[in-house]
Amino acid sequence: MKKSFIILLHAGYWILYLLLLLLFIIFMEAGGMTKLSQNHQHLLGFIKVMTFFTILPGIIGFYSFYSFLFDKYLSKRKIAALCISAILISILIGLVALIFLNLATRGFLIDQKAIQQSLGMMTFMAVLTMIHGIIALVMKGFINWYGDIKLKEELQRKNFETELALVKLQLSPHFLFNSINNIDVLIKKDADKASAYLNKLSDIMRFMLYETKTEKIPLQNELTYIEKYIDLQKIRTANTDFVTYSTEVDCGSWMIAPMLFIPFIENAFKHAVNKRTDNAVVIYIKAAAGQLNFYCENHFIENELANQEACGLGNELLEKRLNLLYPQKHQLKTQKQNNIYKVDLTIYADQD
Repeated sequence: MKKSFIILLHAGYWILYLLLLLLFIIFMEAGGMTKLSQNHQHLLGFIKVMTFFTILPGIIGFYSFYSFLFDKYLSKRKIAALCISAILISILIGLVALIFLNLATRGFLIDQKAIQQSLGMMTFMAVLTMIHGIIALVMKGFINWYGDIKLKEELQRKNFETELALVKLQLSPHFLFNSINNIDVLIKKDADKASAYLNKLSDIMRFMLYETKTEKIPLQNELTYIEKYIDLQKIRTANTDFVTYSTEVDCGSWMIAPMLFIPFIENAFKHAVNKRTDNAVVIYIKAAAGQLNFYCENHFIENELANQEACGLGNELLEKRLNLLYPQKHQLKTQKQNNIYKVDLTIYADQD
């Protein structure tokens, strides 16, 4: 929900409230036209002062519930703590309002020796505060609910865009043709090894066609895909030290979005144009202590990088996808220095 609409919603609420108070005062003044006694005028003045003091408790109560109680208790479904805190805050505001009301009316309530009336007035202020607070909770809940709906719609739209981009990446003829050609060459040298690579290519295609349709998959499935993808990349060069891949993972119950890391890895291989360089691509994945770390770096040639930026998923789209899938639960750092491009991504586990 836009900030301007939220401000307008708040302004509209308080305008309506002030109009109700104004109508109440006009009604009381109209009733006093028939009785212009001094006592009645004194009572009318008191009513005006009391009406004025219903504004401040209302504002304090409203925003205490709106800003504090909702985020601290209601959003976390701590209903008992919410009720207790709401009652205590309402009583406190009612007591403070009563004190200021007595001061403003020069001790009118005390002069009347109406202790019971004073308690009734304090109760009235507390109840008024509670009413404003309940309305505040409803309003904040509506705003959050509407925001969640818009976020889900945005997520679905962005996921659709990402899926289209991933399809283009996944079905890249360049990758498929290279893999098939490399396997074809390998058949003449080592048929058994070529068959093993062909099975890996088949597994990769199966993974891309079926497992990427779900919102989340086991981390182990993603790692298996990455290993097979790297194996297929290795047969493109005789340099066995071209890529370094290591993991320190206790997969456990980790579930992640499918193909979360592979776009970074594919970009690394595309930009690492010199296959003779040792450790041209370095990949490290670690999962422990409630967080998942992915690190990837690759050597690149500066003048080649600009021509390859259009290939694969761009950083902007990858960042948007992460923001939608893991809002406030990830940290992405990228660095380009000395012809080395580094990606450091951390995913934080849900804390229930």
